[in-house]
Amino acid sequence: MRHFTGYFIVLLLFPILLLLIKLTTVEANESESFHSFLDKHIQLDKSLEQNSYIVDKNGTIVDEWIGNENRIYQPISGFTPFTKNLFLQSEDKRFYQHKGFDLQAISRALSMNIKDKDITEGASTITQQTARNLYLNHEKSYNRKLSELLYAYQMERKLSKDQILELYLNAIYFQHGVYGMESAARYYFNKPVRKLSLGEQAFLAAIPNNPTLYDPLKHFDFTKERQERLIDQLVVDHQLNVAEANEIKKESIYLKVKEKPHDYPDYTNYVKAELTELIADNEGFNEKITNASQTEKEKLQNELEEKVQHTLSQGVIIHTALDPKIQQRAKEAVQKHLPYKGIEGAVSIIDNKQFSIIGLVAGKNYQSDDFNRSYQAYRQPGSSIKPLLVYAPYLDQPNTSITKLVNGAAFCKQGYCPENYGGVQYGMVSIENAFIHSYNTPAVRLLDQMGIQQGFSYLEKFHFKKISKQDYRLAAAIGGFTYGMSPLELAGAYTTFANEGNYKQPHAILKVTDLKGNIIYQWKDTPVQVYKPETVMKVRELLKKTVTSGTARKAYIDNSYAGGKTGTTNDYKDYWFIGLTDRLTASVWVGKDQPEDIENIEKASPQLLIWRDIMK
Repeated sequence: MRHFTGYFIVLLLFPILLLLIKLTTVEANESESFHSFLDKHIQLDKSLEQNSYIVDKNGTIVDEWIGNENRIYQPISGFTPFTKNLFLQSEDKRFYQHKGFDLQAISRALSMNIKDKDITEGASTITQQTARNLYLNHEKSYNRKLSELLYAYQMERKLSKDQILELYLNAIYFQHGVYGMESAARYYFNKPVRKLSLGEQAFLAAIPNNPTLYDPLKHFDFTKERQERLIDQLVVDHQLNVAEANEIKKESIYLKVKEKPHDYPDYTNYVKAELTELIADNEGFNEKITNASQTEKEKLQNELEEKVQHTLSQGVIIHTALDPKIQQRAKEAVQKHLPYKGIEGAVSIIDNKQFSIIGLVAGKNYQSDDFNRSYQAYRQPGSSIKPLLVYAPYLDQPNTSITKLVNGAAFCKQGYCPENYGGVQYGMVSIENAFIHSYNTPAVRLLDQMGIQQGFSYLEKFHFKKISKQDYRLAAAIGGFTYGMSPLELAGAYTTFANEGNYKQPHAILKVTDLKGNIIYQWKDTPVQVYKPETVMKVRELLKKTVTSGTARKAYIDNSYAGGKTGTTNDYKDYWFIGLTDRLTASVWVGKDQPEDIENIEKASPQLLIWRDIMK
């Protein structure tokens, strides 16, 4: 009774509100006018949340980001007259006549509620409902109801009727987190609203009146009953004749609930992480964070996350370089060649000319938001680091060649005494033989002769995230790092051998646009020269011979060019192969998440076979 009395009081305030509006629009008193007050305190600048999408290189949607509200915004032109009439006749018949609130409806509701001694009928117009959905909440209070009236009046001043109806049709709730008629059409029938039959349109229009009661997935019969009542109402209002109504009601309704696209989680998981980096780069967060105190850094990180979430909520398309065929082939190769329990694999594939990531495999059976080994796993690189840290820097010096001899015998300096595979000692060997057969002591000697600082000056250009000053030691020549590198980092670094020594950090995201195609964000980095072009030619020859006659023979493919380098860590905990063709570079890592000896699979060489199957 108390609630009803309050509602009654709110309704009685209408004449006062109307009188106030009339007086203040006729003339302004000494203080600011009522309309000026509304313009100052009621801003209609809030937009509806929209879904965002990740698309592959062909523009096909591969993932859909849904925030708090699953919504695909549809302009008013995209709704049929039948859909509009369904809502107008059931919710607000005088929509095009009133100014935001309907006195006739209010009087009718008040009369019915007094008669029933309860609130059995409401009087909210479509404008009021839209104001509530967009700017307010569903709290049952007198303040909220009066705020709703003011917002509705302001909307009628600032927006056309069609603009308000458009907002309404995109704001209403259809259960299961679905908002708006377009999203409802795609969710329940898996097709756009413009392709719905009349029966399907009426069926969906039955839901928003009470989304819980008329949930089609739980109470299909209730939804169908209300659909038929809506159709009957159109007959009463002379929008349909009886024959047309009966034909629509007889139509069979078959739900086809749409599953959210999520075809390549290994890849799209990385894209979401890269989006944060892209926004940070474009919006200047990186520079601010670098120069900030710890407290300021935390604040900036929170602001960055808010910016990312806001961007996604506005509806954007994240255009990526994903190649679905190569992605699928890589996934199948990992699953095929790693049947061993507990042994995992990861792959990163890069288009050499575009410096773009076209495929990522995070594990054998990766699920969304799992640990993504393709870019989050930092492991010792073994001998796969030799071309980057030792051989290319050494050959970058004047008067060096791959035929130059280097000592392959035992080496010991300041207590560090590395061994060749199997403990074998060699005499003087050419750089070519030392490289393609992956001898250890020659690589350590070359780094020692060249200087550790000189070798690492080349690695610095790749911006490996986990290299520290502690790693500046001879052991790094054969992969002895504190943390190591990720598969994605190594693949990116090896692209220099396909680009005349130039390096640019590879990215999955090509650009981010709004839903109309306007570019919002794009990477701005440019290539840097790491090695001389003539040095790269020498290293390419070494990589090629490693595949044709060295440690990577199982990776051989019949191609105009194919080269690469193997890597095995101490105690056989990791197996690597990073290889390239003229078009692509791919890194393959094999191991256990908790490092453990896996020598038992060494002869099978799964890392080589995975790479071969991807590239052949």
